[in-house]
Amino acid sequence: MTRRLLSVFAILKILALLASLLTPALVRAEGLVTSLSTHQVLITSNYTGSQVALFGAVQRDEQTIARATGYDVAIVVRGPVHERLTVREKERLGPIWVNRNQQKFGDVPSYMAVLSSRPLNEMTGEVIRERLRLGLEAFIRVPGATLDSDDAEQPFREALVRLKMREGLYFEVGRGVTFITPSIFRAAIPLTADAPPGNYEVEVLLFTDGIMLARELTNFELVKTGIEQQLAVMAERNAPLYGGLTALMALFFGWLASVIFRRD
Repeated sequence: MTRRLLSVFAILKILALLASLLTPALVRAEGLVTSLSTHQVLITSNYTGSQVALFGAVQRDEQTIARATGYDVAIVVRGPVHERLTVREKERLGPIWVNRNQQKFGDVPSYMAVLSSRPLNEMTGEVIRERLRLGLEAFIRVPGATLDSDDAEQPFREALVRLKMREGLYFEVGRGVTFITPSIFRAAIPLTADAPPGNYEVEVLLFTDGIMLARELTNFELVKTGIEQQLAVMAERNAPLYGGLTALMALFFGWLASVIFRRD
């Protein structure tokens, strides 16, 4: 009896080992391979905006399970974060406007672009979008963005997104990702002239039937170059000198203008 139990136990161990080896191959999911046209965008004196092209492919192999429907892709680009950002509500008091209430935000992206192969509400459900914080609506609805949370938090988040959209720094493009073939896609990430310098994180999400299959992260950098970079470094490292030179230049050009346009 003991030998029989030992032999059964040995067989079960062997079957469990075989199952652990075979299961990953049977349920292997797709992966993503992405590439950016550049990892560094230079801001020069005549910079008026730019764009970064992203190319991607769905990685499959012979063991990947077949999909009855096609793929969807969402791309989220987040710029340098604000460590602290204040949104104020103004109220008219007679002929002037005064600050009434305010909310302070921490770690808010200064730039956010959401590009997708089709509108987000057609790609996946609301619960998944909120869990992944995918899209501007999810960013507005998910609590915890403000440093002083209370019942009035959401109106300030809505105001923050509205102001950023007005500046052209927050936006969604529901058809911003194009599939060249069923498994190869591309997208153009627009960068306005007001986009702040710094590191930009690019998150690529692969979906099918509303379920996320894979995620890939990459990044690019927006940097100043030439005289703009030299002035920025000088202003940061030698603020008194920079301020003094700026004041002297203002005085000089003011004096020069008075000489040129002098009326005798």
